[in-house]
Amino acid sequence: MGKVKIAITLDEGYVEQIDRLVSERVFQNRSQAVQEAVSDKLRRVKRSRLSTECAKLNPTFEKAMAEEGLNEDICEWPEY
Repeated sequence: MGKVKIAITLDEGYVEQIDRLVSERVFQNRSQAVQEAVSDKLRRVKRSRLSTECAKLNPTFEKAMAEEGLNEDICEWPEY
């Protein structure tokens, strides 16, 4: 995936923390620190949205849909 350069504004405290992590060699540079933070946040947002949508499901209805037609299919399965 290609990279695009952007400019951002951060509170001084955040920059100091990032610089400390860079000096401790946790990150190679500020860009890597910010990129990993953004990537992590996007993953968490995506997971959170999935959880929210899953919570809307009706477990009884979903189970019935999953088992629909299963009894007819079982008699067609070969004996082992």
